[in-house]
Amino acid sequence: MSSGYSSLEEDAEDFFFTARTSFFRRAPPGKSRSGQPDVEKEKETHNYLSKEETKEKVHKYNLAVTDKLTMTLNSNGIYTGFIKVQMELYKPTQTPPGSGDCVNTLHISSANTVGEVIEALLKKCLVTESPTKFALYKRCHRDGQVYACKLSDREHPLYLRLVAGPRTDTLSFVLREHEIGEWEAFSLPELQNFLRILDKEEEEQLQTLKRRYTAYRQKLEDALGEVWKPG
Repeated sequence: MSSGYSSLEEDAEDFFFTARTSFFRRAPPGKSRSGQPDVEKEKETHNYLSKEETKEKVHKYNLAVTDKLTMTLNSNGIYTGFIKVQMELYKPTQTPPGSGDCVNTLHISSANTVGEVIEALLKKCLVTESPTKFALYKRCHRDGQVYACKLSDREHPLYLRLVAGPRTDTLSFVLREHEIGEWEAFSLPELQNFLRILDKEEEEQLQTLKRRYTAYRQKLEDALGEVWKPG
């Protein structure tokens, strides 16, 4: 397994955000994603930590680092650091030799979104396919179980890294195609966990529907009672 280091700032100015630029990138013409919330709403959504909380977490994170890949907190509250991403790309037409199953280390900021990270990874690996055909997953290990979750394009990987700490056995990132072959890329424990989640969600949806129809039935019965009251 090979590894590579890359910086969004080194790869392209468009991929890396610091105090010099706005907190959220505005998509260039022709690259906007349908249904994406406006920038101001995203700012409100992603105010995860106060400056003091961020400062404390960055300090604790750096104390726990064992590979010198520390984080740096800027005066404006934005911090920079590193994430390692396992590249699990299986389509031979998409990946140059040697890039389909390796680990890439990216230097990013807390302002970088999942969508930006995916674009940077594909550019580094010379993958010409559209970024919309790929997804970034977070993989967690808890109580002997493996949990994998697809991240939305608006989430911030460095924030997730900061909160989880530097240990990759606690949290790791994986880039995969999310079209043909998606399920084959998951391990058996991950698939079993998906089934448990689906069962839980199915039960929750069923209970929600029952409550909705019970309330609707009660309204109908109340309305009928009003109609049939003796005049």
